[in-house]
Amino acid sequence: MHEAADVADGRRGHTPPAGALLVVGDVVTDVVARPRGPLATGTDTVATIRTVPGGAGANVACWAARDDRVEVRLLGRVGTDSAVWHERELVARGVRARLVVDEEAPTATVICLVDADAAAERTFLTDSGASLRLSPDDWSDALLDGVARLHLSGYLLFSEPSRALVTVALAAARACGVPVSLDPASAGFLVELGVDRFLALAEGVDVLLPSRDEACLLTGLPDPADAAAKLSHHVPLVVAKQGVEGALVARSGTVIAHVPAVPATPRDTTGAGDAFTGAFLAALLTGAGAEEAAAEGCRAGASAVERVGGRPPVRG
Repeated sequence: MHEAADVADGRRGHTPPAGALLVVGDVVTDVVARPRGPLATGTDTVATIRTVPGGAGANVACWAARDDRVEVRLLGRVGTDSAVWHERELVARGVRARLVVDEEAPTATVICLVDADAAAERTFLTDSGASLRLSPDDWSDALLDGVARLHLSGYLLFSEPSRALVTVALAAARACGVPVSLDPASAGFLVELGVDRFLALAEGVDVLLPSRDEACLLTGLPDPADAAAKLSHHVPLVVAKQGVEGALVARSGTVIAHVPAVPATPRDTTGAGDAFTGAFLAALLTGAGAEEAAAEGCRAGASAVERVGGRPPVRG
């Protein structure tokens, strides 16, 4: 393996705030397929198919960097098959990319099957590839130099090497007073990992950003507000993403705000939660409170569902 050099984001004259956002997580090649009708078993179904850059961690970084007041950095792992493309796509969206290039495993690939109905919900087929091989060897405490917030993609918790990286990164952040946020990422993978193990691994996290399904799974409670409130006994700030119902903000066992969603006409819901997370974290970095930051997240989520793929447009 070898490591790509750090990449500047090209924003000449831009003065970042007091600290940057460092995102550690997955970089993925998304193949987004939207059938124009029901899938026809054993034969062809006409569909619109696009190959776009994705990955929860990378998407969060790109949406955060949409706010040009925020410096955003990303640590991820990719294969040689698409390293240059992914680096270019990240830089084009204002992200300082530090990509570890894996010469043995290909870049993670996800096939996103998007329903043809109005909700545009999606189903994922995932080959995690090189992203599962991100490990403590890829970490350096120097990555936190100038960083005001660290965000961890929950996909890091679903393999042994990247779980070890989470432990190392969390300890380093806590040692230098950098707050840490975590997005659980996948209800399906959470079932495999186990709730108790997830909560143990999340010990020391300052902000948890689950989806409705993830919050309910992590607590065993059917009501998302009750689930968010319960989770906020484990993590100081919980922001539960509710899709078309907006977001819940909870602290100290109490839901303190219900932020409404922004109306949108969905084309593809892939990456909507990542858009929320990225915009939310950028808003926190620029001085917003949790409720105001959640409103920014809802605006970004609405923008995301009206586009194909999980990223914002390339900077003009």
